[in-house]
Amino acid sequence: MTDENIPPAVTSVEPSAPPGEVVASSVVEVPSTETREVSQSFGGPVSTRRPLRWGFIVTLGALGALAAGLAVYNLRTIVFSIFLAMFITVGLDPLVRFFQRHGMTRTWAIVTVILIIVAVLVGIIWVVVPLVVSQIQTLISVIPQEVANLRAQGWFDPSNAASNGVLGQVVNYIAKEVTDPKFLTAVGSGAVGLGFSIINGIASGFFIAVLTIYFVGTYDATKKAGYRLVAASRRETFASYTERILQNVGRYLSGMVILAFFNAVYSVILLLIAQVPGAFLIGVLAFFITLIPLIGTILTTSVMTVLAFIHSPTSGLVVLIFMLIYMQVEAYILTPKVMSKAVKIPGSVVLISALAGGTLFGLPGALVAIPISAGIILIVTEVVMPTKDHQ
Repeated sequence: MTDENIPPAVTSVEPSAPPGEVVASSVVEVPSTETREVSQSFGGPVSTRRPLRWGFIVTLGALGALAAGLAVYNLRTIVFSIFLAMFITVGLDPLVRFFQRHGMTRTWAIVTVILIIVAVLVGIIWVVVPLVVSQIQTLISVIPQEVANLRAQGWFDPSNAASNGVLGQVVNYIAKEVTDPKFLTAVGSGAVGLGFSIINGIASGFFIAVLTIYFVGTYDATKKAGYRLVAASRRETFASYTERILQNVGRYLSGMVILAFFNAVYSVILLLIAQVPGAFLIGVLAFFITLIPLIGTILTTSVMTVLAFIHSPTSGLVVLIFMLIYMQVEAYILTPKVMSKAVKIPGSVVLISALAGGTLFGLPGALVAIPISAGIILIVTEVVMPTKDHQ
């Protein structure tokens, strides 16, 4: 190609203005850095030179956030029930896998677990609730008489004098609190409704049970639907980590339920042998309280010992000795056997989680906060740390 075939370059020459005339400037105004940042934040041109519109948009955003927060707060009971049902479902998954390992198909294993849930719900309504109500009524009438018998014993006055009246004040406080209707309402709420009031406890428990049955039946389908929300390039890795986390948390939850059941049965048998009134009620409370590791067994041992001591010093001593023996058996035999495949949670994390969850939602909050902490620990150890090691 020769130079003759090359088209001439087009040049733009700004016309000169005749004398006395002004030519409009072709300079384009470049938005300032602040205007560009605001436009990028809102996805459109928002000029900071219009403070009224800017303030109106910010106010609408703040009001929307407040409205959403208020809606979640008003629905906190329902939201918490949904989360609790989800955690129960994760805890029941090891039971489904257990039935599968013993020859059942996945469908029949799920059906069996659902039937177990229904049987437990019926048992709670027809057996546990009447017994709890009956024993609460028994304690109302028995505790004052037990305190009077305790004061009538020959060793009480010298011991009270030696403690400068502290022993008598403690006994009076226990007798007053146990017979207080507010205390009885709180106890019934913690035992039956997992922190809800007695009036709404059964209804909330039924709602959680129905949700749990639904979640158990759709557990696999729900997980697959959730995995599809992740990009295909990362889906396999995400599903692998999620399955490992769910299985470990499920083993932890099922292990804690087994240990709590052993503790409750042992407590009821021990209190019946010691002839302490309200043995079944105390056993029900022990089941829920010992779901909290470390401090749960200590709390139930302390309460059982005090109540047995009010009945008689001999009963209190027997209960204390045998509960201390059980604590050693649980710590060195039962827990390593049951929790061998579950995630290990540091004691400090357990205490902090239980305190934070209990402050927000009472006993149910403490129970749910610990598995959440277990999941966070698994994410840190299985995802965050390996990623940092390869960087």
